[in-house]
Amino acid sequence: MRIALDVMGGDIAPAQNLLGAKQALALFPQIERLYLVGPEATVREEMAKHGLQDARCEIVNAPDIVLMTDSAVKSVRQKKNSSINVSVELVKQGTADAVVSAGHTGAAVASSTLKLRTLEGVERAGIACPMPNLVNDTCHLMDAGANVDSRPIHLFHYAIMGSIYRQFMLGVENPVIGLLSNGEEEGKGNELTRDVTELLRASRLNFRGNVEGRDIFLNAVDVAICDGFVGNVFLKGAEGLSKAMFTLIKQEVSASLRYKLGGLLIKPAIKRVQHRGSYEAVGGSPLLGVNGITIIAHGSSSPFAIQNAIRVATEAVKHRINARIQEEIARYLPVGG
Repeated sequence: MRIALDVMGGDIAPAQNLLGAKQALALFPQIERLYLVGPEATVREEMAKHGLQDARCEIVNAPDIVLMTDSAVKSVRQKKNSSINVSVELVKQGTADAVVSAGHTGAAVASSTLKLRTLEGVERAGIACPMPNLVNDTCHLMDAGANVDSRPIHLFHYAIMGSIYRQFMLGVENPVIGLLSNGEEEGKGNELTRDVTELLRASRLNFRGNVEGRDIFLNAVDVAICDGFVGNVFLKGAEGLSKAMFTLIKQEVSASLRYKLGGLLIKPAIKRVQHRGSYEAVGGSPLLGVNGITIIAHGSSSPFAIQNAIRVATEAVKHRINARIQEEIARYLPVGG
């Protein structure tokens, strides 16, 4: 397998990307080639600093840098030699099988969509973001921010793609699909959710019906679908709540000696909880629906998170996720017509 890594993507690039690459190469012998995409001099310097000498690495020069303030579409057109654009181009050319980036999400989505195009029958690609779930370990929220405006057919395709991803990547038989809404009752929601419900009811998908935000964490739902605006607001809210809760716990534990002693006793359990709910363990979110494999990692990804994002990329290639999505979408084309 050949993976292109956007070395300059992320809040603390390039260090965390190269350290993550080093860890991934040590763990995953199936990686035949890892393309390290970024300004050549910078990449070489950082490789030497971190002792990355694996013969499977190949530097691909990409001198332009996409800033977080850059427009997503303009970054594709005006910074053609950026690390994300060159990484996606390697996939387009067939040189790489997948791209991993912790950089500008909008740029990664725009570059992948414009260069790779969508799979036949898929109108819009969507980000499938894994969320912690007490029943199923994770629930994939889709779309988590690729498209803020969606039509019913787009959400219907998200359901199909999310179901395929859960089935083949995670071994979930007959994944449960929920439609994120403001109530579980039939008929709740807006015009978009009501129209999507009709499509899902008529399909062969295991559609549970409407689900509320809490169900993503608490109940047996494998995929929760929504438009990218709702999904991204939900995702950012969940991240903020998680940080706030752990900060409050730390503040309370520090309030007295007795609490500090108790905190030492439960510290291992708290760390395990943090690990279960952390984006670092899951690695990255696939952009499903593009004609290639694009894995989007969190901007604050640690080397461990990058290692896991690369792992997710190799697994998506191994399980032929795009071919399986293409096959399933084709069965439903009359519904989407």
